[in-house]
Amino acid sequence: MLVRIVRMTFQEDKLADFHAIFDSSKYLIRAFPGNRHLQLLSDPDRPDVRMTYSLWDSANALEEYRQSELFRSTWAATKVLFAERAIAFSGENLETVTRIDMA
Repeated sequence: MLVRIVRMTFQEDKLADFHAIFDSSKYLIRAFPGNRHLQLLSDPDRPDVRMTYSLWDSANALEEYRQSELFRSTWAATKVLFAERAIAFSGENLETVTRIDMA
């Protein structure tokens, strides 16, 4: 499983435009082969920042998405709204820690 996080800083007057793009593409991204989870986050200290958190079957699955027309068109419409360059990184899950009842 591959975790992908993308942090995007938007021009403040372009946030509504981004949300419209996300709303129109989120179910298509979620249905893309290899996508297991998609979440949109906000930075509590920076109202102009949004982050996507997604889970992919593999790096290859993410790369297939990144080569798709869906990604190209969505990213092209999104990146013109940025105030700063986006930061993206991926990681593979090494361990998931679950809560143990200590009582």
